[in-house]
Amino acid sequence: EFFGDKAPEHVRNFLRLAAEGVYDGTSFHRVVKGFAIQTGAMTSRGPLTEKQQKLVHNLQPEFNDTLHVKGIVSMARGDDPSSATTSFFIVTGAASSLDNKYTAFGRVVDGIAVVDAIEQTPVNGETPVNKIELRGVKILK
Repeated sequence: EFFGDKAPEHVRNFLRLAAEGVYDGTSFHRVVKGFAIQTGAMTSRGPLTEKQQKLVHNLQPEFNDTLHVKGIVSMARGDDPSSATTSFFIVTGAASSLDNKYTAFGRVVDGIAVVDAIEQTPVNGETPVNKIELRGVKILK
């Protein structure tokens, strides 16, 4: 489920990227038990087409009152609040330290068991030992 009323540009951007296959083949590159699983980094997939590359850009933050609790989907970024591009994470436990600092733009409504399974994968630090690939994103209306 997307929060178009709370983070309209993030939702619009995610849907565009998903529709153009930008997320296809990305890996869950970060798993922190009790905190989050992260994917969408362009370094974890093959090269983008020219059309896909044109869709990738920095997003202005859309901080909102959504609490970062299990199942929330939020944009990852660097230290700069305006540095979010493609990488996103799914919260796997209470993460109040992220509230009003990261843009929450959706939540998992079906498939939380898959999120739980990814969270339980063996890791080396925060990196999964075995590749966990996001094969594709399907948008259901």
